[in-house]
Amino acid sequence: MIFGVGIDDIEVKRIKKQIDGSTKFKEKIFTAKEIEYCESKNNYAESFAARFAAKEAFLKAVGTGWSEGLQFKDIEILNDEKGKPMVHLYGKAKQIIVDIKLGYIHVSLSHLKDVASAIIIIEE
Repeated sequence: MIFGVGIDDIEVKRIKKQIDGSTKFKEKIFTAKEIEYCESKNNYAESFAARFAAKEAFLKAVGTGWSEGLQFKDIEILNDEKGKPMVHLYGKAKQIIVDIKLGYIHVSLSHLKDVASAIIIIEE
């Protein structure tokens, strides 16, 4: 059974401006593994934007927003060996999932030159 669904879209240029303007933004929002992955791509801003959207979509799907003291880096979006994006949780995000006894988290990312999107589905 589905517990929650979240979706988010973001303009790639907004994320690119933040990334190119300050390393503090990257370090606050993304984990070292996410940064390494995204920076390995020619379209790095699209990859960063899609992950940003996924983090926002997760908050919508779990239904807490930022009210539980979550941090962006508590939610990590990495790809498996076949390229499928996967959600890894740490800190408060992981604790929320454990406390509510939620199941598998599905994530899908999409990006074009101008817009990145993500959808999260959390099972009970």
